Amino acid sequence: MENYQNEVAAASDLLRTKNTWGSIKPEYVARMKLQNQFKTGIDIAKYAAKIMRNDMAAYDSNTTNYTQSLGCWHGFVAQQKMISIKKNFGSTDKRYLYLSGWMIAAMRSEFGPLPDQSMHEKTAVPALIEEIYTFLRQADSRELSKLFRQLDKARKENDKVEEANTLHKINTFETHVVPIIADIDAGFGNEEATYLLAKKMIEAGACCIQMENQVSDAKQCGHQAGKVTVPHEDFLAKINAVRYAFLELGVEDGVIVARTDSLGAGLTQKIPVSKTPGDLASKYNNFLETTPLGSLEDLDEGDMFIKQDGKLCKPVRLSNGLYKFKEGSNFDRVVLDCVTSLQNGADLLWIETPIPHLENIASLVNAIRNEVPSAKLVYNNSPSFNWTLSFRQQVYDEMKSKGKDVSAYDRESLMEEEYDGTPLSTLADDKIRAFQFESSQKAGIFHHLITLPTYHTAALSTDTLAKGYFGSEGMLAYVRDVQRREIRVGLDCVKHQDMAGTYIGDDHKEYFSGDAALKAGGKDNTMNQFEVKNKKAKMMANGTNGHTIGVAH
Repeated sequence: MENYQNEVAAASDLLRTKNTWGSIKPEYVARMKLQNQFKTGIDIAKYAAKIMRNDMAAYDSNTTNYTQSLGCWHGFVAQQKMISIKKNFGSTDKRYLYLSGWMIAAMRSEFGPLPDQSMHEKTAVPALIEEIYTFLRQADSRELSKLFRQLDKARKENDKVEEANTLHKINTFETHVVPIIADIDAGFGNEEATYLLAKKMIEAGACCIQMENQVSDAKQCGHQAGKVTVPHEDFLAKINAVRYAFLELGVEDGVIVARTDSLGAGLTQKIPVSKTPGDLASKYNNFLETTPLGSLEDLDEGDMFIKQDGKLCKPVRLSNGLYKFKEGSNFDRVVLDCVTSLQNGADLLWIETPIPHLENIASLVNAIRNEVPSAKLVYNNSPSFNWTLSFRQQVYDEMKSKGKDVSAYDRESLMEEEYDGTPLSTLADDKIRAFQFESSQKAGIFHHLITLPTYHTAALSTDTLAKGYFGSEGMLAYVRDVQRREIRVGLDCVKHQDMAGTYIGDDHKEYFSGDAALKAGGKDNTMNQFEVKNKKAKMMANGTNGHTIGVAH
């Protein structure tokens, strides 16, 4: 944040040279500039990329310095998340945002809800990035507006101490703008299409682009069947395309996350051409399931064959034309994918796993680090996992392996409510609580994200309200479960007119029209009913309820 007094002085110097601008006040100019410190999406991308690079270096030096994010499907959701973080923790440090292709497909397409198969409009991706940063910049403007009003009040009351304190808050103001890890799916087409979309995303503010190694026109959600991967050469071409987009736009610190779906994918669409023994194409083809070819007479019409290790063989091809990989090759394919991506321009890795099992993730990362010791993961703490069942079963298996009595539990039914509050469920919850911290220590996870949390929270909160409101509780369901809770926790959004920008607009009207401004605020505005009076809410609104992220942060 630029120094407030310096900005006022600079505006004063400018205005002295403009004889016809007498109604323009230098202090108002300074305030509006400070409220809009990011002029373009490129400015945001450069700023956020440096944050990510610094955080990656901090993690390399101390693995307790992991980062986190939550997926957002609307600018308002992202804004409220960052306002909450500043209120509850005092800083946005190491907290990012995630933009999920799944949520764009399900919630932002003009076609209506779609599955995660890259069927949504590709332009919806940069549009959401721009929307998110518009809301975050408005959060900056709104919070600074409150500080400017405090400054005016202190000066009016000749309270020098409060004036100095408020100026300090203005000069040390931390923006709500944070890095977004943005999902480009499989690139939405060929490498040129990937480059063009990446440029739009970066121009909207994206500092980090995540891309997967699936076939673009047959892309599936990472937690569903039918995934088809591409040869390394194809994926590396798209990594190059994204890097060129970053460099062309001057975002030299731009971050690329290379995601592999090979752990759950057993198919490929094409067989790459090997030019020398042991090259990437050869390594990829060695994972193919093949049958020996005794002679050309063993070929059917339309069949193909390849030469491997000096012998002719026929790749197993399905009726849809796709080729199968060998059973049990998934682990090694993941390792090769990751090593190859890191050695060819990717910065971080993403491995889709079937369950959140720390030891399984660590085994993959350790194998990758044998080749690339600095390898770091972005991990999807996915709602597609049944976390309760998975961790209760992990605890059950650990207890059983140690010879403990598990006769009171049915392993396949551990999700049942009857097991809530049992010693096993308590241990499982402890493991869930510690999962992010421990996996960052043991499995190289730099960034933990939840892809779709706000999809589920919107559904759950709406269900709760609808059940009560349309039932016997009527208006009490809203008052007790929404409005009263907003007030108790000091949620600014209880004053929704303010959150939408009423006071920002009033300030501007005063700047533009002076005493003639017709303002929406004032004694007759019903927002006054929600002025914070209780001590706890005041503390939280001022960001004094300090906490730190993770188990041992």
